[in-house]
Amino acid sequence: MSFLTELDEIIKQRKASMPEGSYTTTLFEDGVDRILRKVGEEAGETIIAGKNHDKAEIANETADLIYHLLVHLHAQGLSLADVEAVLKERHQ
Repeated sequence: MSFLTELDEIIKQRKASMPEGSYTTTLFEDGVDRILRKVGEEAGETIIAGKNHDKAEIANETADLIYHLLVHLHAQGLSLADVEAVLKERHQ
């Protein structure tokens, strides 16, 4: 299992259990608008890092973006598996 798959499962579990003190819980409690603001923020920071050719920052910001995208998927009742299915279908 890749860590991305593991992270997707962790986010799924956090949504189900909503543990107190979890950043993921806070995002789910704040709702889709807040989650999408974070996706936009992280996408912008990823773009800036790319334009600056800063490899460490690109990796950090991309990690933040992917995490928030996964949270968004789960907030909408989807998961990484749904995205993987679309990608597989596109490449057949």
